Amino acid sequence: MEDEEMEKKVQQYLHRKGFRLTELALQEERNRLSTTSLSDVSLSRSDNDPARYYDGYNKLRTWAYNSLDQYKHELLRVLYPVFIHCFMDLVAEGHTQEARSFFHTFREDHELMHSRDLQKLEGILSPLHLEEMDLARSLRENKFRIKLCEYSYELLLQYLQKTQALVMLGIINERIIFEVSAGQPSLISDDADVVALVGTSKDLAKQINQKEVHWGLLEDSVEERMEKALSDSDKTEAESKDADAEDNNKKKSSEGGKQGGPLKKLKKDKVVGATGKNNKSEASMVSAAPRVKPELTLPATPVEVEQSILEDLRNRAQLNNLALPSVSFYTFLNTHNGLNCSSISNDGSLVVGGFSDSSVKVWDMAKIGQPAKTSSSQGENGSSQGEHLSSTSEGKRPYTLFQGHSGPVYSAAFSPFGDFLLSSSSDSTIRLWSTKLNANLVCYKGHNYPVWDVQFSPVGHYFASASHDRTARIWSMDKIQPLRIMAGHLADVDCVQWHVNCNYIATGSSDKTVRLWDVQTGECIRMFIGHRSMVLSLAMSPDGRYMASGDEDGTIMMWDLSTGRCVSPLAGHNSCVWSLAFSCEGALLASGSADCTVKLWDVASSTKALKMDDTKAGSTNRLRLLKALPTKSTPVYNLRFSRRNLLFATGALSLGS
Repeated sequence: MEDEEMEKKVQQYLHRKGFRLTELALQEERNRLSTTSLSDVSLSRSDNDPARYYDGYNKLRTWAYNSLDQYKHELLRVLYPVFIHCFMDLVAEGHTQEARSFFHTFREDHELMHSRDLQKLEGILSPLHLEEMDLARSLRENKFRIKLCEYSYELLLQYLQKTQALVMLGIINERIIFEVSAGQPSLISDDADVVALVGTSKDLAKQINQKEVHWGLLEDSVEERMEKALSDSDKTEAESKDADAEDNNKKKSSEGGKQGGPLKKLKKDKVVGATGKNNKSEASMVSAAPRVKPELTLPATPVEVEQSILEDLRNRAQLNNLALPSVSFYTFLNTHNGLNCSSISNDGSLVVGGFSDSSVKVWDMAKIGQPAKTSSSQGENGSSQGEHLSSTSEGKRPYTLFQGHSGPVYSAAFSPFGDFLLSSSSDSTIRLWSTKLNANLVCYKGHNYPVWDVQFSPVGHYFASASHDRTARIWSMDKIQPLRIMAGHLADVDCVQWHVNCNYIATGSSDKTVRLWDVQTGECIRMFIGHRSMVLSLAMSPDGRYMASGDEDGTIMMWDLSTGRCVSPLAGHNSCVWSLAFSCEGALLASGSADCTVKLWDVASSTKALKMDDTKAGSTNRLRLLKALPTKSTPVYNLRFSRRNLLFATGALSLGS
């Protein structure tokens, strides 16, 4: 009644003021709405004929494909969100048969870019499925953000007004946010993040990415102190050697040894000079990074640990695009598809596997070659006999068995010094184990659904978890409740990774985004949009400036944390990228995939080129592949560089692949 009275008053006002055309338009609109059977006033719901979706989309598609080449690639971006919502609206209205026909008719247009989503949506057969499927719910609850230039946007509006395509107009108004920019249309190569599913807020990603990120390293960190001590000791050694060499030369010259002495000295100087250059180049990336204060209270480092770090730094191999790392690959045999995850301790001495039967098994590499029965299980077959021997000699297992979970184990991670182990499971718990006592210490309960990933912080004590409940949580070993809950992803959080300064964590999700969170406040301070499928792996560069992410399609992207943009997108693998790892000096990136290969990428040269081109906004530089290392038939589960720059890898032999 109130609406009718309001309309009458508006009509009287228009009549009194002489706005005849407006009065007629309002009357026509009232007549049109009164004839419709539906109460919904949305433009796209004016008729219940399923053919209107097919006709409307087909006309929009034909117009977009026939538009000017300069603007065509921008206008084609609108088709995918419209196609998806036409299909889901048909299903929601109960026109299942017409929805299937519509889906299969136009599916081919989007197969190249969105094949994973289409495979999932193909299973929607009833309105109930729309409510049950996470992807469909996410698509209906959130909006697509599409980047267009001003002229493309004007062309689209003109088309919709001329053709009176009310159904298409309704879907576009309701489901799409346009980010209109002045000037020329964007490049076709920039298509990575031009169509993205975002929250209902138009400028959410833009607002988030304007926040400041302090990406540097920790002040007075253990490794920094050790590196200083190492460089000081190297200087004193070099000075003493130079003094000794000069004394020897004087003696030899006085004794008449003119031939051998100077020649050997010259060769030695060349060698020392070369290694010195390497040391400088290695330190330059990390030492040039700014220093920041820790936001968390950090644990003290034991003296024996500091000594082991010093020893590792002293023996660290210098890697670059000419000097590639040695790789030690541990292959699990006879797992019968039961191995879900694996991880390696920092020094490579321990390997853990998480299994579908809810067990966690740890192998000590030092002991694995000692018994006669396991003498063949070294190197590439690091833990080959584990499953086989457990049945034959129960008392003499080559591994330590940890039992406590009541569901499949999806993630396991060692503490930085190897004395603790974390595991997460579908039973929604995280368990802390002692590798010294071989016992379960704590069971952490906080998530409500399976926990997909868990990672220790670089200093230990704190750890982060990622779950099906769409949250990531930060925990402390001495507290059974989480310290922070990071909520904001639109789907499962599949992986989590700490920043090197412990002030931030990164999360990768099935909503195809990567987010960076402030540990102290729990706020999202970066949203990285560009992946076309779920993000499965993350890695932080040692200087803290860059982050690499890998997805289900095999794409690897490297991001600049300070600007929030992608600096080097590449189609790295033919299948899921399950693990990423930066070398200790940040010169190389290793990626491990379900396509049974480990690949090494040149990061140093691309970041140098990037720093030179910093003034050019939006410049990207693809990583150069240095080497691909294929296994016979072993998908790569996990990668880790030791402090000495030895690359460790694990995987389970898959005879069916």
